[in-house]
Amino acid sequence: MFPTQRPRRLRSTPALRRLVAETELRPRNLVLPMFVRENAAEPVPIASMPGVVQHTRDSLRKSASEAVAAGVGGLMLFGVPEHKDATGSGAIDPKGVLNVALADVYAEVGDATVIMADCCLDEFTDHGHCGVLDAGGGVDNDATLALYAEMAVAQATAGAHLIGPSGMMDGQVGVIREALDTAGLADAGILAYTAKYASAFYGPFREAVQSSLKGDRKTYQQDPANVRESLRELALDLAEGADAVMVKPAMAYLDVLRTVAENADVPVAAYQVSGEYSMIEAAAAKGWVDRDRIILETLTGIRRAGADLVLTYWATEVTTWLD
Repeated sequence: MFPTQRPRRLRSTPALRRLVAETELRPRNLVLPMFVRENAAEPVPIASMPGVVQHTRDSLRKSASEAVAAGVGGLMLFGVPEHKDATGSGAIDPKGVLNVALADVYAEVGDATVIMADCCLDEFTDHGHCGVLDAGGGVDNDATLALYAEMAVAQATAGAHLIGPSGMMDGQVGVIREALDTAGLADAGILAYTAKYASAFYGPFREAVQSSLKGDRKTYQQDPANVRESLRELALDLAEGADAVMVKPAMAYLDVLRTVAENADVPVAAYQVSGEYSMIEAAAAKGWVDRDRIILETLTGIRRAGADLVLTYWATEVTTWLD
């Protein structure tokens, strides 16, 4: 009579597998990160991220419209300015590349998707850090918060539905919330980068935004060895008014993602970052992995670990695969 229990019965046909699937991946779960380069005459390929480009204003609008038509849940915008300075002033300037791009995308797609803005100074500073520096060369947390507040107001005014403070400054969510409310922008939400780790997986992103960083960000981003620390960050972000929270990167931090998801009472996002994307594309180009299957497997794994939203550079493409 052995075995009487046969789990394989529910795996025997595609219809059965579909019927009992525990985790669903839908277009609405996917958010497309996009880069826009100031004064670019044509899209600029990012060598370390095959298939991803620094957009012109025109190509950004076109790609945003295509992503929305495909059904993606949202767009996350990053700016690549021509000029940088010590305080990242281009991040606050209403005519700065990111704020102009946000206005462009809002004019193109309006409220048909969720427009998100990276609220961080690293793309705009000549030293490449996420905040302004003090006399000793360290990142000045509180001086940076004042700039984040101005940046968030500029982004929401330009058309962002969600502000994404990614700098890991203490108190950033509360300061941004107060600034938005004071400016009459109470409907603008905050997607807090709650657990952002000092990760080697960000390497290709540095090329994507033409980062000026020398050194590392270990004094403000989280130590990859820690998980309990993420719960402290989660409690603080929720107390300060975060509307959603994020874990970044995704694949090497699925345990953190699960822990955050089990303790959050707001939507949880995870960012499948540039290094994750590039490794899969490189292995697929060599014929070492089945590209489409591994993309779906990794995205499903991120969803299974607890992510309601997944930021991924494959967002538009993957939506065309899903029924």
